[in-house]
Amino acid sequence: MQKVIALVILVIPVFLAGLGIKYMRDSVFGIVNDPFTLTVVQFIVGLVLTVVGVWFIGGYILHREQRQKRVQERFLERSRQLKDEEKRERDEL
Repeated sequence: MQKVIALVILVIPVFLAGLGIKYMRDSVFGIVNDPFTLTVVQFIVGLVLTVVGVWFIGGYILHREQRQKRVQERFLERSRQLKDEEKRERDEL
């Protein structure tokens, strides 16, 4: 059940990002969709939806990789880096 919920949580941002790409494409070709009156507004909303969707998916993947310790040190949280440095200092003594 948890995997189904996680899948739904990931499908929603993917859908929003896809909708944002569609809005931007329609704006470029001059097609105005129903809730919008100007192509500029439609393009900006599409850009925001795309950025938010990609940002959410990227954050989810980064969080998952951090839990599995398969991420480079520059992407680790600062607190984990400090703990690792303290641990190394204790091991050296």
